[in-house]
Amino acid sequence: MLKKIKETANFIQQQINAIPEIGIILGTGLGGVVNEINIKHSIAYEDIPNFPVSTVEGHQGKLIFGELNGKNLIAMQGRFHYYEGYSMEEVTFPVRVMKLLGVKTLLVSNASGGVNPNFEVGDIMFITDHINLQPNPLIGKNIAEFGPRFPDMSEAYDKRLIKEATKIARYHGLKYQKGVYAAVSGPTFETPAEYKYIHTLGADAVGMSTVPEVIVARHAGITCFAVSVISDLGIEGQIVEISHQEVIEAVRQIEPNMILLIKELIDII
Repeated sequence: MLKKIKETANFIQQQINAIPEIGIILGTGLGGVVNEINIKHSIAYEDIPNFPVSTVEGHQGKLIFGELNGKNLIAMQGRFHYYEGYSMEEVTFPVRVMKLLGVKTLLVSNASGGVNPNFEVGDIMFITDHINLQPNPLIGKNIAEFGPRFPDMSEAYDKRLIKEATKIARYHGLKYQKGVYAAVSGPTFETPAEYKYIHTLGADAVGMSTVPEVIVARHAGITCFAVSVISDLGIEGQIVEISHQEVIEAVRQIEPNMILLIKELIDII
């Protein structure tokens, strides 16, 4: 695996000929953030050695390198999920590639279902912690070149960046929440009993991504910030039938606020 990671990083490095300090993983319906980047290189996933290919609607499948607010960054316009049939090594492969490229800070976004009764569709939630209900991506032989066998997860999400994001949201009058994100395997949306169970565990929102990427990033010493757009509700009495297309539409409504938030957050990193 390490050989493949290095091979992929070397290929990308030859294409971009620069060091990105920030990595961004854009979730469902949030690919529009790329339009704000001064793009210097765009590489389709299928053209990158050893890279998986995104199969989910709303995920464009491109690796973007460019500049935003004077910072070099690399952005994944579409991510990989365990439910697509990829192994956890494959799901998190790009994060390790980013580490070798020089990324020090990772920004992650997703669409999720709110299980906190105080949440509404369209809320932005800054993730303060997570509950991992997927297989841990670090299972297997440890790659010591990236990090220790037993990495600490007491601060998976950077408190300083959460504080700065809160200031940005308040300044612009954006409605935001803070909460715990639970990661499940999918691809089914949750049953009412599962929503209740997840909330009982201590989560405020539930989704099918983000946590594996953050675990691998923190293992490698990368600082992480993650944000969810609440695209539907898993709250007793408010649960309605939902489709992936409806999730995309819900996220699209709030995307301008997400773009504003990410742009200004990058400015202070």
